Amino acid sequence: MDILSKANALESAGKKVIHFEVGESDFDTAEPIVTAGINALKEGKTKYTAAEGLPALRNQISQYYAHIGLDISESRIFVTSGASSGLMLLSALLFNRGDEVFLPDPGYPCNDAFLAQVGAKSRKIPLNAREQFRLSTNALESLWSGCSKGILLASPSNPLGAVLDEVLLQKIAKFVGRKNGFFILDEIYQGLVHENESYSSGLAVSDDVFVINSFSKFFGMTGWRLGWVVIPSSATELFSRLAQNLIISPNAPAQYAALAAFSEEAMIIHRERAKLFSQRAKKLSCGLKELGFEIPLMPEGGFYLYVDISEFGMSSDEFCLRLLDDFHIAVTPGIDFGANQGSSYVRFSYTTSEVNIDEGLSRLAKAIPFLR
Repeated sequence: MDILSKANALESAGKKVIHFEVGESDFDTAEPIVTAGINALKEGKTKYTAAEGLPALRNQISQYYAHIGLDISESRIFVTSGASSGLMLLSALLFNRGDEVFLPDPGYPCNDAFLAQVGAKSRKIPLNAREQFRLSTNALESLWSGCSKGILLASPSNPLGAVLDEVLLQKIAKFVGRKNGFFILDEIYQGLVHENESYSSGLAVSDDVFVINSFSKFFGMTGWRLGWVVIPSSATELFSRLAQNLIISPNAPAQYAALAAFSEEAMIIHRERAKLFSQRAKKLSCGLKELGFEIPLMPEGGFYLYVDISEFGMSSDEFCLRLLDDFHIAVTPGIDFGANQGSSYVRFSYTTSEVNIDEGLSRLAKAIPFLR
């Protein structure tokens, strides 16, 4: 966010900045969703809803899963005020002070804060570039202790763009289940899986997995602040109490708008945009490799590339500031995503047009001699 703030200041001064730092689609919310939101406001649909979310929206989400072969009862689906709200509620539901929860390093940095709010502690599992940042169940088993209560992963992931396969998901779910722990899986980039990559939801491997999802990424509704969680049937009553007390209800007009997100008209738009993100991923990754950058894990989904910049002999913070100040290219330092070699990596986001990607690559080509 500091990089974005500085980039915005440069743009205010009349400079054109190429934005590779923002994890937000550059596309506007699809028109059917916007129209449904406007109609909801005009019709006065601005009152509290149930804490669990609109029944009609929970039903739509259940049908969304049915289309990919998953039978998920709407009674297990809770609409939340963004995925962040869902993570906060799950942290409060599952963990107590002193509990230890495993997170990957590198990984999404805000997860530490959700755990800290309830006094739980994050314990990092270092992911190795030589192994393409793949999580090993052996590493999880060796680190598990008497204080360990769960693991929180993402697929596709931020900042790596990694997709967890069904075999690995099953192994993790079985191990955590044997330890009477909790497995939370962040699936907010579901639907944004690139060509030739298979995708398995955590809901396909176990009814005990707690799944986080969102309308922000695939559905392009970041500012509407709407997401959902799917939880085991045994936890629904307690989760409902927490939602009633801490959230009251998700944004009502946003929920009515989200009903239109599943319409065929809107889904055509979402799928077409997903294809464009795949094309952008290929263009940016190929362009960076041609310039000599090493990408240990080619993007499998989501919005991101995690790129090795160790050859430049500077920290990721310094590298990003040099790029922004001198060449008006905004990327995110890897140190934001963990201590495990984060200073040697930067995250590129391809949430910008192919024209901008081409210009960004051209600027990088000119920058490289000055950065070495």
